[in-house]
Amino acid sequence: MSSLEIIGTVLGVIGVTLMIRQNIWGWPVGIVQVAVSAWVFYGANLYSDAVLQVFYVVIQAYGWWHWLHAAQTRRVELPVSRLSIRALCGWITGGAVATALWGRFMQGTTDAALPYWDAFVLAFSLIAQGWQARKRLENWAGWMVVNVVAIGVFWVKDLRLYSALYLVFFGLAVAGHVAWRRTWQEQTSEREECPAPKMDRVAKDAP
Repeated sequence: MSSLEIIGTVLGVIGVTLMIRQNIWGWPVGIVQVAVSAWVFYGANLYSDAVLQVFYVVIQAYGWWHWLHAAQTRRVELPVSRLSIRALCGWITGGAVATALWGRFMQGTTDAALPYWDAFVLAFSLIAQGWQARKRLENWAGWMVVNVVAIGVFWVKDLRLYSALYLVFFGLAVAGHVAWRRTWQEQTSEREECPAPKMDRVAKDAP
């Protein structure tokens, strides 16, 4: 167990806790955490996970900007939203294809440990992170699935602290889903109580 693994674990818990609270500071904390994790995973020959951290930096920077931009332009916090069934199925199919292709590539060109499981974590983590950046409720269900697979991968590679971290992440993902779903329901109720004016009413009242 290295000092970097400990630092990554602590920052990971702080970052996800801030995300559950929809606190924008979760993004910069997350950027530092993934930078630390990249070095840990590279040293364990989990190359897909190391590459994943690089993508995380980009997506987290985008998420930070998107949340901040929405607050500045709309004067309100970015709302929680849902994916359509069609979009959800499309993302899952894309993730499965990406897992198969990247796993095959890593198996044939590197000494990567657990190439297909590692590829699964990479592909679906990117999807879940993208959903989180857009404040989609489904991101938490995605993280639950990813965390279960990651727990096994890190345990096999003797990254026991990271395995424990992702067990904590699983619990936090459940808590995040509950908290964001409550917010989404409150937003839905507010929209139903204050519907937008109908077009015919607007036309009638127009001068």
